[in-house]
Amino acid sequence: MQTAEPEIPPAGDAGDAFDLWRRRIGLAAAPVAFAAVWLLATGLDTPARRLGAILAAVVVLWVSEALPMAITAFVGVAAAVVLGVAPAQTAFAPFADPLVFLFVGTFILARAIFFHGLDRRFAFAILGLRGVGERPGRVLVAYAVTAAVISMWISNTATTAMMFPIGVALLRSLESLSDGAGSPRRATGFAAALLLSNAFAASIGGLATPVGTPPNLIGIGFIRKETGVDISFFLWMALGLPVVALALAAMLARFQLAAVDRGRRLDGVAAFVAAERAALGAWTRGQVNTVIAFGFAVAFWVLPGALALLLGADHPLCRQLASALPEGVVALLAAGLLFVLPTDLKRMQFTLDWREAVQIDWWIVFLYGGGIALGTLAFKTGLAESLGYGLTSLLGVQSEVGLIVLATIIATVLSETTSNTASANMVVPVVIAFARSSGIDPVLPAIAATMGASLGFMLPVSTPCNAIVYASGRIPLTAMMRHGIWLDLAGIAGVIVVVTLLGPLVRAALGG
Repeated sequence: MQTAEPEIPPAGDAGDAFDLWRRRIGLAAAPVAFAAVWLLATGLDTPARRLGAILAAVVVLWVSEALPMAITAFVGVAAAVVLGVAPAQTAFAPFADPLVFLFVGTFILARAIFFHGLDRRFAFAILGLRGVGERPGRVLVAYAVTAAVISMWISNTATTAMMFPIGVALLRSLESLSDGAGSPRRATGFAAALLLSNAFAASIGGLATPVGTPPNLIGIGFIRKETGVDISFFLWMALGLPVVALALAAMLARFQLAAVDRGRRLDGVAAFVAAERAALGAWTRGQVNTVIAFGFAVAFWVLPGALALLLGADHPLCRQLASALPEGVVALLAAGLLFVLPTDLKRMQFTLDWREAVQIDWWIVFLYGGGIALGTLAFKTGLAESLGYGLTSLLGVQSEVGLIVLATIIATVLSETTSNTASANMVVPVVIAFARSSGIDPVLPAIAATMGASLGFMLPVSTPCNAIVYASGRIPLTAMMRHGIWLDLAGIAGVIVVVTLLGPLVRAALGG
């Protein structure tokens, strides 16, 4: 049994008005951008010029979100066929990229975790750990770490949405008690910090694994397709986990100093968590089956990379595993287990049925396919190369470290005003082209750009995670901006340091 989700008060009209004007401007600016590139980019070959015009309109529509982002991706690829940039079979081929099926399988696993309440069971288990108690600092740490760990495996937005009512309920439990004068207490600074920690930690945690957030798979897909380098699940985690640890530590240190009264006790919080855990009841057969399927996926996602480090990437066993069990295949097999493991065999009921499975975020799958398709065409037509040479002469970056810094900053800044997935789709192929034109190995700068695309913390529109907690009415916009810009800077620094220092080790493991 789950408690009812608390009502979410409206965030106000300011965010809605901003979004409305952004969409109006985008709808008007997209055809202008298309026409401007079509008429002015006369130095490009015809296919590149036509694709450049299409991409200009697509970027405007993605940034403004004037149309649904997946529809924009579809229309952009279709326009490339209509205008003769590429035949339909070539243009739409990336929609069948193996990483598309990694998305699908992972999303189905995440749906099962949500459907059977494993996310809440795990969250309350962490909050109920001995040592968390009723100290505000410990509760904040446990709450944020829980969000970060869950978002390593399921959608950041779903994680925030799931953890949000838990955080509000924790605060209501605290505020329902009385202070010494007999009046209700309102810990406004702590409330803002607790709810912001949910959104920020969910965005941070997604960096840890390839399946943690869509930009990771988008970046990995571009790197594999355009450089031939296949970054395994294990090797991505070798970079992602240190970035998560640094960014999470920076966030928690910020909130501990700014909003936590370490001498205070949160009376009643432990009792609330204990009551919620008791209400969850015993483990169900569906929960056990979901853990089995999820454990299978994680084991075979990590095992090939771990064995490659122990035995060497050229060992026959490692080659066989990499060939027979790529991440997308593992995800589909694990998802398939959900439809095979029974919950009631007599009634032919299984862990997940199709009605639940189709509730996944299909738009992200389509957006990924469209983004990879347009990026691939940019390289095939020579548009990416031309853009790379232009940026090289304009910016003058000639070193790998300099490009890592530039890529991280640009992706982070862009993600503040548009979705993380769109940011990755726009920035990563440009960074790869830029690196090639400068004679730089593009893999590490592309990884940095991919991670930077997930570092949008300043505004409610930066990410759905921010929008969810901002809608509580408990977070002043100035507080989100103040904490968010600090975390943006800390995240940028963390990505640059980790990719610069540990990246060469990953490159060596890849045989580069």
